[in-house]
Amino acid sequence: MPHATDVTVLRYAAFTSHPDGGNPAGVVLDAASLDDRQMSALAAEVGYSETAFVTSGDARRRRFTLRYFSPLAEVAFCGHATVATAVALAERTGPGDLTFDTPAGEIHVETAADADRAVRAALTSVPTRSAPASAAQVDATLSALGWQRSDLDPALPPHVAFAGNEHLVLGVGTRARLAALDYDFDALAEVMREHGWTTVHAVWRESDSHFHARDPFPVGGVVEDPATGAAAAAFGGYLRTLGAGPTAGPVTVRQGEDMGRPSDLTVESLPGGTRVRVSGHAVPLTH
Repeated sequence: MPHATDVTVLRYAAFTSHPDGGNPAGVVLDAASLDDRQMSALAAEVGYSETAFVTSGDARRRRFTLRYFSPLAEVAFCGHATVATAVALAERTGPGDLTFDTPAGEIHVETAADADRAVRAALTSVPTRSAPASAAQVDATLSALGWQRSDLDPALPPHVAFAGNEHLVLGVGTRARLAALDYDFDALAEVMREHGWTTVHAVWRESDSHFHARDPFPVGGVVEDPATGAAAAAFGGYLRTLGAGPTAGPVTVRQGEDMGRPSDLTVESLPGGTRVRVSGHAVPLTH
């Protein structure tokens, strides 16, 4: 069984321009010889919320097959690991468009270098959808979080939103309530497994175009994600469904601040459909 020391595992922080921020992701650019068990074991050894594995590809066409593993399970789609992989490839082959074939579907990513040579990636999600969560789903989640209905923002009703995988979106009434997140890990994991949710995307609205978010991820063996691109894409679809976003321009999501790993995600609904673009930088980690 290969270990992380035997396979070249790149480490990037996504949705940040600084290695002390963002969400760390493992990236294996040549995973063609690894089977499911080996990828799962490597992801657990790396210990990040996700490690992305490029299992095949055509460098000339800039098209690659990508799979994602958390320390506990494979996931259909992971936004921050997609951004990390795209930046890693762009740094080695030059910026430009990339296409990833993932378990959730085809993901198009645009990469470009800033004036200071930092690489930014913008992924386009699969079609999104969003629908109200049931009262029972909300009550079970609030119980695991130790929250009350009065802690929620009535202008942002609970929904189950999808952009490759499902997330429960909870609008939180105050920044203080969001900052005080402290939940029952096993109880929330049980609720999420029952309903097939990848994270709970708890958001506080600072303005129509600026939100703060926290994402518990106990089903992946991780207490919390510092940046969750898949949830941000689902949230973009949620805002479109509600008509709650800005009339023009992107939404910014600030995440990871309460964990000491601040992250910035730019979210934009694309015209003519239900896809959402999520963009941000990624930088290599040296440890």
